[in-house]
Amino acid sequence: MKRAILLLLALVLTSPATFAQTRYEKPPQAILDVRSAPLTPVPLLSPTYDTVVLAQPLRYPPISDLAEPMLRLAGLRVNPRTNAERSYPFYLVGLSLQRLPGGAETPIAMPPGARIGFPTWNATGKMFAFTNETADRVELWVTDVATGKARQLPGLRINALLGYAVEWMPDQKTLLVKLVPGARGVPPQQPAAPPAPKIQESSGVSVASSTYEARDLLKSAYDADLFDYYATSQLALVDVVSGKVTRIGKPAIFQKVVAAPGGRYVLVERIHRPYSYLRAHERFPKEIEVWTTGGELVESLASLPLAEQVPIGGVATGPRNHSWRPTEPATVVWAEALDGGNPKTKAPYRDRVMLKPVGGTGRQLCKLEQRFAGSQWIESGGIVLVSEYDRDRLWTRTFIVDAGDPAKPSRLLWDMSVNEKYRHPGYPVYHVLPTGSWMVMRHKDWIYLRGSGASPEGDRPFLDRLDLNTLKTERLFRSERSCLEMVIGGLRPVEGTFFTRRESPVEPPNVFLRTLGQAPRTAAPAGEAAWPSTAQAITHFPDPTPQLRGITKRLVTYKRADGVPLSFTLYLPPGYKPGTRLPTVFWAYPLDYAEKEEAGQIEGSTQRFTTMAGTSVLFFLLEGYAVLDNVAMPVVGPPESVYNTFVEQIVANAKAAIDKAVALGVTDRERVGVAGHSHGALMTANLLAYCDLFRAGIARSGAYNHTMRPFGFQNERRTLWQARDVYLKLSPVLQADKIHKPLLLIHGELDQNPGTVPLQSEKLFEAIRGVGGTVRLVVLPYESHGYMARESTEHVLYEMLSWFDRYVKAAPPH
Repeated sequence: MKRAILLLLALVLTSPATFAQTRYEKPPQAILDVRSAPLTPVPLLSPTYDTVVLAQPLRYPPISDLAEPMLRLAGLRVNPRTNAERSYPFYLVGLSLQRLPGGAETPIAMPPGARIGFPTWNATGKMFAFTNETADRVELWVTDVATGKARQLPGLRINALLGYAVEWMPDQKTLLVKLVPGARGVPPQQPAAPPAPKIQESSGVSVASSTYEARDLLKSAYDADLFDYYATSQLALVDVVSGKVTRIGKPAIFQKVVAAPGGRYVLVERIHRPYSYLRAHERFPKEIEVWTTGGELVESLASLPLAEQVPIGGVATGPRNHSWRPTEPATVVWAEALDGGNPKTKAPYRDRVMLKPVGGTGRQLCKLEQRFAGSQWIESGGIVLVSEYDRDRLWTRTFIVDAGDPAKPSRLLWDMSVNEKYRHPGYPVYHVLPTGSWMVMRHKDWIYLRGSGASPEGDRPFLDRLDLNTLKTERLFRSERSCLEMVIGGLRPVEGTFFTRRESPVEPPNVFLRTLGQAPRTAAPAGEAAWPSTAQAITHFPDPTPQLRGITKRLVTYKRADGVPLSFTLYLPPGYKPGTRLPTVFWAYPLDYAEKEEAGQIEGSTQRFTTMAGTSVLFFLLEGYAVLDNVAMPVVGPPESVYNTFVEQIVANAKAAIDKAVALGVTDRERVGVAGHSHGALMTANLLAYCDLFRAGIARSGAYNHTMRPFGFQNERRTLWQARDVYLKLSPVLQADKIHKPLLLIHGELDQNPGTVPLQSEKLFEAIRGVGGTVRLVVLPYESHGYMARESTEHVLYEMLSWFDRYVKAAPPH
């Protein structure tokens, strides 16, 4: 026995895979100083545009937050102490009010240790509601804007697991909420022994579904009982003035719960058994019903069975996507598949959109050749924008449909690739009606569009107006080239005012009030604003990290060997001396495109205020590296077979980028490291396997064995059995003997993404170690697909910097 113990100890001490880490490490102090700088508050405009809530997020939660109890139930991650969803514990820690346009900021008093949810304004702009998570519940709070005081509505426990937990009723003084049932008792107790074996059976009918649907599934009858217990809620109306609570109907598992614009009815989606061990709660049976606000059933809109056999990339049969028509007191709108929900089925029309007044007869609004992709109702009339998505072409079309005149043909408004950037028209500007319904803003015959304004010189956000008669647009505002200024809301067409958020490389983000001139310019250049405007600063947030202003950045464009245009953003460290060749970090994420022209379009801006947070590779700048950020990594080809040439194209992209950085005189070709997250991690491992361009790699939260996700990965539509060679070629686990350069693997222990379970990194680590490669695996306790905790993110930066310092910065010549 003693000899065996000594032998085991010797193996541990001599193994190259020993784990000696006993604590969380920290990166250098210069990085910690930047990470600890305060975050700029998030501005939340009131619907009346006369007040703004400045919400202060918590920058990094402590690891103790992530270590709180957690149950995985049918696609949910539940904190059993608070009955809250805990996939990513993000919350606000402070709120303040500011009157517009020139009022002072007034903090709102909150209890110590508050974990605040995002505020929900009422349509009058006089109150807003929010939740606060405590040690054992989620509370409901309301703030009166006139007094600036927040108060808790006592005795209420909110159940926000399935969303739609707090909503203003059309009277704007009552809240429709989901409560934890008051008499639900103690949680189900786990059986001391399993009552029976776990049995599943297939009857020869294909039930394949996307890998990404298998998220935190139920695994036993006990899990199903827990789902019942924690997901069940009681609907209630809460008078925020008196505090009176009126319960609606009996407790059930409610998903969508939305009040009708007229205030008399509630649209209810109610989940029920039988549950599935193969699909998450979105596929469970459900009843779609209309209730009165007193809890009485008015009518059943649909009874949807368990949907375990939805085709990959398809939709369930039967009515779906129910919502209220905002221009009517109580009219329901929904979509239905005409092709059985299967994208492989040939059909002249894939979907139809229906509408029906409560108690009335349903009628067809329109039929669509492709899959329904959403509707946007325009105020002052029955006009609605209806969009469809063509999966085969990666294409979208939007039509103008007149709901008031069924015989009137629809008009095509937009017709473009889903990857179109330069010609993208923007998105309609919404505002809230007195009932609380959000609609596309209309003034006379105009609607308004705002967008990021991608262009060959980078993003230049804009505000346009579109004439519904001629379908022609006029540009009201476009960001200057010297900054990045985007419209954030508050548009008043009559006054010609709106709010923007402006920043530049040396100017931190702040809110401005823009005012259009009294007359248009006589001759504006193509694409520029036809109207002059002036700006007034509303907020005055200071620069939290002046030490970063010495960083320089520029947009660099170039072409790969086959002519596809590419780009990256080049960052150089403070004090950089031109002509100095630096160790370089290459950060990218592959995207697939159907056409070369789309692949080369640039998005993003070098005019952003330079900030660093989380585990950003920009922190390498503070340690003397150059960074090639957002390196274009297009993979171009037909959607059904684009991954056939994935490896060849990412290698060509990488070579072109490095060649360009070397030609600029900033990159030492002998010292380049590649890094990526998720699909970027797959890219990283494959680049190390199939080329010799890099000295080392860092792959975070990736998937490296596609046989573990045989029903599709990323945008690969074919199964393993339909594209066996592609699955195997793109699986770094199977190419481990080709990975000769050091690879750091980082993964969250509780990765929620079914395609990137921690086992993926564990198996790649074992494979590379087994063939004698250099590899390190870091598993982060309690972290999911992205990393959040202060301790985790600091440690990740420590690992990344240490790895590249050793294998890239200090690398000898080949």
